[in-house]
Amino acid sequence: MTQEIKASELTLANDGSLYHIRLFPEELADNIILVGDPNRVASISKFFSKIEVKKANREIVSHTGWFDNKRVTAISTGMGVDNIDIVLTELDACKNIDLKSREIKEKKTSLNLLRLGTTGAMQEDMEINSCICSKYVLGIDGMMWFYALSHEVMEEELQHNFIQFMDWNALLPVPYGVEASEELLEKIAFDLPKGITVTAPGFYGPQGRELRMPLRDRDINTKLPNFSYNNYKITNYEMETSALYCLGRSLGHKTLTICNVIANRYKGTFSTDYAKSMNNLIETVLQRL
Repeated sequence: MTQEIKASELTLANDGSLYHIRLFPEELADNIILVGDPNRVASISKFFSKIEVKKANREIVSHTGWFDNKRVTAISTGMGVDNIDIVLTELDACKNIDLKSREIKEKKTSLNLLRLGTTGAMQEDMEINSCICSKYVLGIDGMMWFYALSHEVMEEELQHNFIQFMDWNALLPVPYGVEASEELLEKIAFDLPKGITVTAPGFYGPQGRELRMPLRDRDINTKLPNFSYNNYKITNYEMETSALYCLGRSLGHKTLTICNVIANRYKGTFSTDYAKSMNNLIETVLQRL
């Protein structure tokens, strides 16, 4: 028998659902699409033939329903790795912890966790409103170092090579590298462009944007596009994938991120309307999931 998890550690709402996501196990599908924007959940569920569940709490909105013969949950996380830590931990708990006895289940469920997001491209040839799949991710956010990480999950050579190439400042969080699920890559992103995504802990300074506050490394965005690993270049910035890949894979789930390019940092351009390209990406992913 496993030890009961304390109420202060596994937090539940008054109705017994998970405290932040407000879902019960039977309301959560094994195929999960994660988005940052709560409004984007409805952009996914509009393709469902039937919606079984609608829940909302703070920035976390979830719809569970059916696309063809596949049961899918679309859920918003809000922005940042801290929100991924909350949502993904509770998604795992929803399936793999008995919420009544507060004990870890002996038989575990592996989820398909697919993030659809927006991103800023780092390579000159990446067009606005195209998409990019994160074959690898480099987390410069520091969040995952609070966990005891397995060497089997981490891409330690990627981490080491990146730190050396960038002459990484010791005052910044230590980067960590993780690879996407090979199964989801082959099933969903087989014909999509792929690269290395950098996950930052913020939108401005951590992504090399300088407005009124000076940056510690003003050359970071000049160096990033020139780094490569296993013939993959750094293609884009975003704010969630490192925690998704590292935490998800550590817990035995399959993870993948595909982003719609809404900015090109190399050219200094930004999309004025990316609704059509995002809708196309959503429909493609639902068909392949």
